[in-house]
Amino acid sequence: MSTDRDTTAAPGDGDEAGPEADAVRRTAGDAESSRASRLWWDRNADAYQRDHGGFLGDARFVWGPEGLDEADARLLGDPALLAGRRVLEIGAGAAQCSRWLAARGARPVALDVSHRQLQHALRIGTDGIGLVEADAGALPFPDGAFDLACSAYGAVPFVADPVRVFREVRRVLRPGGRWVFSVTHPLRWALPDEPGPEGLTVSASYFDRTPYVEQDAAGRAVYVEHHRTLGDRVRDVVAAGLRLVDLVEPEWPEWNRQEWGGWSPLRGHLIPGTAVFVCERDG
Repeated sequence: MSTDRDTTAAPGDGDEAGPEADAVRRTAGDAESSRASRLWWDRNADAYQRDHGGFLGDARFVWGPEGLDEADARLLGDPALLAGRRVLEIGAGAAQCSRWLAARGARPVALDVSHRQLQHALRIGTDGIGLVEADAGALPFPDGAFDLACSAYGAVPFVADPVRVFREVRRVLRPGGRWVFSVTHPLRWALPDEPGPEGLTVSASYFDRTPYVEQDAAGRAVYVEHHRTLGDRVRDVVAAGLRLVDLVEPEWPEWNRQEWGGWSPLRGHLIPGTAVFVCERDG
């Protein structure tokens, strides 16, 4: 299966979970998943920013390893119209996307469950950006506080109940507000998470939704990732009271020669690696 643990919502190559961590497929609820994500990111944030900060930039908004740039994709709308817009970035990491938004006059808030990731945001700079440490399933904001919400590989793949997160996003969006999030393309779960030819052979059932869990010797989860099929994702969006406007599957560009975990030019030219869901809150 394609766990994409090295890249989903941006996990980095510098995993320090420890040699005692065992990879299994088992159930994992909200509390266990949230705890594992917070601890994993606190432990791996330094390595992630070191290894991938150059590609992400300090103030660049990319939707995934393919390098789809919001400046070109305009999934949040015309960049020229972002000035004054209140934007919530969920799973913000070091707030690279929020920094790009602030440079265009938006009023972003960067939220992450990891204290260490937000320390990197402080290190790079937070001019015009609010930082909040919180869980995506319990957003500490009033109803209708934001015009837009976004998440580039943040939070969504790691939560047991994505509908709960989407309902929270809907709650804090004003009517007509847009919610755009990217995740590992669900097809990847049927393939080994390898950048070479071995990553092109189906090795698991696409329909097996059992979470991928890495656990320590005591059986405590240290990393959890949840699989949803493409249809599941669409139904989750609808169940939360949102409307799906677009589903973008970025193609691999010729300029991008990097390998990032299981992402590579070889695989990227043949199969989708990222799915970006563009949603809106009606009335």
